[in-house]
Amino acid sequence: MERATSESIFANGLSHAVLRWGDTQHGISGDARGGRVVMLLHGFMDAAGTFAGVAPKLAAAGHVVYAPDFRGFGAGARVPSGAYYHFADYVFDLAEIIAHVAQARTERVTVVGHSMGGTVATLFAGSFPERVAKLVNLEGLGPPELEASAAPLRMRRWVDEVQKIRAAETGGGHGRPMTADEAISRLSMNHGRIPKDILRAQLPHLTRTREDGLLTWAFDPLHRTPSPTPFSAQVFRAFAGAVTCPVLFVSGGPHGFHPGDEEERLSAFRDLTRKELPEAGHMMHWTEPTPLAELLLEFV
Repeated sequence: MERATSESIFANGLSHAVLRWGDTQHGISGDARGGRVVMLLHGFMDAAGTFAGVAPKLAAAGHVVYAPDFRGFGAGARVPSGAYYHFADYVFDLAEIIAHVAQARTERVTVVGHSMGGTVATLFAGSFPERVAKLVNLEGLGPPELEASAAPLRMRRWVDEVQKIRAAETGGGHGRPMTADEAISRLSMNHGRIPKDILRAQLPHLTRTREDGLLTWAFDPLHRTPSPTPFSAQVFRAFAGAVTCPVLFVSGGPHGFHPGDEEERLSAFRDLTRKELPEAGHMMHWTEPTPLAELLLEFV
């Protein structure tokens, strides 16, 4: 299986860590198999490297595959002191990364996003429909919507928790070191249905190893704080409605993530195909990478 090449791409004022699979001399610029640029976008508290079971299969079919670490995750850039992580930043980052990797190409790119990455992909495709040939959304329709009345309390909570994070960093705290087994136990708290051997395989992408061999999580602690702005399903539907390309939505089955108004959100897409991996669950690229890759290849 082809290994990824690590690249650094300067976009939106930051240096972004990006993985690449495939030959940039072929793919979208003339490969006989009709390959194109495919952008893989990971979800919240995830990292680009966990697409390692999917991306090589796309590259083997002639595509050039890129997977950036979103700012603040994995090897992704950290924002400077006083800044924060907003969805608008992710869209801006993606716009400039795509402009960089496809700078000499007139063809549009295919964007595949999982969970939070699927939301970012939808916002991008709705904002720049001329740049996207196909959109694949892997259970990335956004979280449940909160009542507007919760916004003031959420803003206050955001300020309070960011202040706590900064105070802990000043005092040398944060990110208690852990063994690999401890890290797997913590992952199991959120991914109880996923076998531990699969969780263990993801650890190199989700953690950093210290000199003493202990691990720390590879994300900015600011991501533990709530976003100051509540998610709006109405705004999401507006972006989805502005997407002009064909869209594939992949469900992880009954154990996946499904907001209560999922059908209403999906109905906003103009040209929608739906597929399901009934036993995959939400982390489908971890649990069933080969069936997922086959669905992507069929659609792309």
